[in-house]
Amino acid sequence: MAFEPPQRLVRALGETERNGAADWLVKLPELVQQVVDLRELTVERVQAPGGRSSLVVLVRQADGTPAVLKLAPPWARPESERAALAHWGGFGAVQLLDGNGGEGVLLLERLHPEMSVRSLPEAKALLEAAGTLRRLWVEPPAGQVFESVAERTGRQAEAMRASAVADAEVAPLVDAALAAREELLASAPPARLLHGTFRQSKVLAGERMPWLAVGPDPVVGECAFDLARLVRDRVEDLIASPSGASITRRRVKRLAESLELDQERLRGWTLFRAVESGVRARRVGRPQDAELLLEFAGWL
Repeated sequence: MAFEPPQRLVRALGETERNGAADWLVKLPELVQQVVDLRELTVERVQAPGGRSSLVVLVRQADGTPAVLKLAPPWARPESERAALAHWGGFGAVQLLDGNGGEGVLLLERLHPEMSVRSLPEAKALLEAAGTLRRLWVEPPAGQVFESVAERTGRQAEAMRASAVADAEVAPLVDAALAAREELLASAPPARLLHGTFRQSKVLAGERMPWLAVGPDPVVGECAFDLARLVRDRVEDLIASPSGASITRRRVKRLAESLELDQERLRGWTLFRAVESGVRARRVGRPQDAELLLEFAGWL
């Protein structure tokens, strides 16, 4: 299958700092062709702009049923995504159509990729997104294979410390974020299976249910960690608003209350995740994104 991978995916892979990213991208057309032939799929088009960690292809199965073929490299943890989708069973999340897709291959229910909750007015979008996220917070499966919040943030904390040593400008925010993490992990509430990378653009319109989550990077831990990424959605609008700081604080309060979570724990994880994302953006050469995220973190 001859095609050009979406530029968003190409750019993101260039920022991964992982060995093998370039090779995986080169082999991608051949991988897609192998899967399409094996499953007797008809390709409609590659979804663009698509994701930052996987290729999404709109296809039809042999019986004409529309579906989505997703291919992801090993470091994107596709097997973990497969396990989470299987455990959710289509409740609140996209349905896994084939549980034996092969390494890095997922065949998924077709949703409406052009329509996410981000297309709704902000207040309505936050409400619908939060309601979708609540459905995903379930007990992890027995013998679960998922990374914990402590493990994932531990790796991130190491990279943050290294960045703070090399870049004194970010050191105060990094220190505050790391201190918040230590305090939160020391008193964590019961763990649930989490989406892991939840935001408005990860909630798409569906047929079975009005809104369904896609693209999890599942992790096991406290729910406030999962909600933290949603707090900073549309961060560019928040930064542009003269009352952005007060809007952010109200958003933390409103989301925590709507999902019955501790407001201070949500604020702490929002701080950690914003600083981690900002420092990483700065490290890989996205200064504008870094500036927005670190300014936002300073409000917390």
